[in-house]
Amino acid sequence: MSQCRHMTIHFHRIGVIGGGAWGTAIAQMLCRDGQDVILWCLEAEVAEAINNTHENTVFLPGVPLKPALRATTSLSDLYDQDALFAVAPAQHTRTTLAALKGHIKPGTPVVLCSKGIELATGDFMTDVLSEELPEASPAVMSGPSFAIDVAKGLPTAVTLAVEDEAIGTELIQAISTPTFRPYLASDLLGAEIGGAVKNVLAIACGIALGKGLGRSAHAALIARGSAEMTRLALALGAERETMAGLSGLGDLVLTCSSETSRNMSCGLALGRGESLDSILAARNSVTEGVATAPVLRKLAAKHGVDMPICAAVAAVIEGDISVDDAITTLLMRPNKAESVLA
Repeated sequence: MSQCRHMTIHFHRIGVIGGGAWGTAIAQMLCRDGQDVILWCLEAEVAEAINNTHENTVFLPGVPLKPALRATTSLSDLYDQDALFAVAPAQHTRTTLAALKGHIKPGTPVVLCSKGIELATGDFMTDVLSEELPEASPAVMSGPSFAIDVAKGLPTAVTLAVEDEAIGTELIQAISTPTFRPYLASDLLGAEIGGAVKNVLAIACGIALGKGLGRSAHAALIARGSAEMTRLALALGAERETMAGLSGLGDLVLTCSSETSRNMSCGLALGRGESLDSILAARNSVTEGVATAPVLRKLAAKHGVDMPICAAVAAVIEGDISVDDAITTLLMRPNKAESVLA
């Protein structure tokens, strides 16, 4: 991390890109005295409901939002903000960031909050940001944080990985509250890997429980999934310590342990015999692990990283193998010594 400069950075005007549950929760958390927060929503009905009834009736129903929170459907309203939080789904992050090209001040922090890998390119969100908005100061916020908990002000801790230490220190001061605790880090790639891989592993855990395989199998998947995540991180140059932190193990445990997780609930439904098409058709929000699994399998193969659980999920998602055959394949793998490298 770079040496901290003696300067003060003020974050009074903050834009949030993405009016889903997580984007709304982040905007709610940011909205306080001294900060003007504006939330960009793709859907006009979402913006209208937030502005008129102070509730995101589509993606976060039943949670009263602060009256000071403003919503918009125009990306131009996000021009010249002091900081931006990018919370659009991973597969749509590029197009939304591209629309801001030339309209942000050089050095503006763009905090990436979407957890996934771009399907078309295999790029992480930091790669997408550097290509579309090279003038931005990149950051990644990731960790065990359900939208409903953050929106209600329940205690939550996350990793905030920032390239520039001075910006990171000031940003943490601007966004932290007694119930929202960001921890400063410098390993952006590691934070991204944890956020992306845990969604795929949550589908695996859901399948196991949906098939009635029991909590012992569930715990084994979390532990061995953590090893897969760490192997990939080390191969790509990220830090082992990050995988043991909030954006790695912390997020993995939360996402793999609750039906509140869209990825976990997707796996549960798959394990109970529902088709992927019917599961996704019944949802109005994105299940990031479904898009991430196939590109993650390719990424692991490219770098020679053994990720059998994630590969099995990808094979089920792409229709290459049935759920039952995927389980059999994993259970019949040769016995090995326990190691993160094996």
